[in-house]
Amino acid sequence: VQLQASGGGLVQAGGSLRLSCAASGSGFSIRTVGWYRQAPGKQRELVAGISSGGSTNYADSVKGRFTISRDNAKNTVYLQMDSLKPEDTAVYYCNAGILRPQGRYSYWGQGTQVTVSS
Repeated sequence: VQLQASGGGLVQAGGSLRLSCAASGSGFSIRTVGWYRQAPGKQRELVAGISSGGSTNYADSVKGRFTISRDNAKNTVYLQMDSLKPEDTAVYYCNAGILRPQGRYSYWGQGTQVTVSS
């Protein structure tokens, strides 16, 4: 199983980006997925999460601006980011709990850079 994060880029403050986290492979199901970010000199933090049943949670700093969703048919989780601020600048990572016949495993995507200019 591989996890591929994409969709980052450079955007002006107030703009939008949509990140994607796609899982590929066979014989698995995706359970809880989280989007994390890490800014230079800071610890990695949870931005948003979504359960296998669709329940969501958000960091206070992004509530009302970011929306996490999932398309189970495509094994993909999205993070819609609106009203972006310079302080949202970071490398964004997705993490997925994946259930395989052998057990449950945690996978990380490779990270995608989001830069918000003022």
